[in-house]
Amino acid sequence: MKKLKKVLLLGSGAIKIGEAGEFDYSGSQAIKALKEEEIEVVLVNPNIATIQTSEFLADQVYFLPVTPYFLEKIIEKEKPDAMMISFGGQTALNCGLALWKKGILDKHRIRVLGTNLQSVEITEDRGLFNQALSEAGLKIPHGQAVTSIEEGLRAAEQIRFPVMIRSAFALGGKGSSLCYKKEELREKLQIVLSESSQVLIEEYLEGWKEIEYEIIRDEADNCLAICNMENIDPMGIHTGESIVVAPSQTLTNTEYHRLREIAFTAVRKLNIIGECNIQYALNPANGDYRIIEINARLSRSSALASKATGYPLAFMAAKLMLGYTLPELKNTVT
Repeated sequence: MKKLKKVLLLGSGAIKIGEAGEFDYSGSQAIKALKEEEIEVVLVNPNIATIQTSEFLADQVYFLPVTPYFLEKIIEKEKPDAMMISFGGQTALNCGLALWKKGILDKHRIRVLGTNLQSVEITEDRGLFNQALSEAGLKIPHGQAVTSIEEGLRAAEQIRFPVMIRSAFALGGKGSSLCYKKEELREKLQIVLSESSQVLIEEYLEGWKEIEYEIIRDEADNCLAICNMENIDPMGIHTGESIVVAPSQTLTNTEYHRLREIAFTAVRKLNIIGECNIQYALNPANGDYRIIEINARLSRSSALASKATGYPLAFMAAKLMLGYTLPELKNTVT
């Protein structure tokens, strides 16, 4: 990889109670990784109450909203060689995708480090996500991506109530609901579709366990499962509102290794470079599984995994995005 001189790092923007604090941690670690390589770091984050905006970290900090409008202005002024969007949560991912689709990144010849934007879009677009994993022979919940209330109602009739609805391109489970009746679904869809262009209607996996894996992968296709976690609550309770334990407590050895191998297959199919979080539903009765979601970014689970294992996930992910391979990197913590 060509030696980079300046990298633009997208922060998470405003932090709400119980949401996005983990991105301050991951962004700070990414800055440290870049500075170790003597790369100039330009940070965009309007939140002054964060560690990553401290004077001793980034070379230049813009306290501006993480939106395409302001990012284009900053790009024109700073002329960075590349950009990192995986350390600012959903806000940064959505902004990076918008810049790409508007042609701004191509116009200014800026590379996005780590997972390419086509793969990021697949993980965020529910229809593309289901299609990609199905092609790889991996199981996903029976469902359908819809863009209108009528489509959603027809999909629910085919899947049968109760159904889960989940919004695409959303942070913290926003737009997720469990619906038992047609009128309830209509009401929820009206709200969610006013904020998102796409909603996934899928089977409700009541009573299934929720399991997570933190996976990292380099450009040479080396993969590592850094940590796996288990939600104390079953499916239906959002991870952010549940208690998560690392490592998992109730998986058999066979289940653990099976889900690990499935995770490797998924990240290779999606060409993830750096770190990602994979969420599973696991049937406790027969070991059947569904891949619920893949986040091609650092998440709240990544922060927990780092603390639980002593493995600096965000720092290592940043190094992998710069072109290092896993065998070349040493754990700076342990």
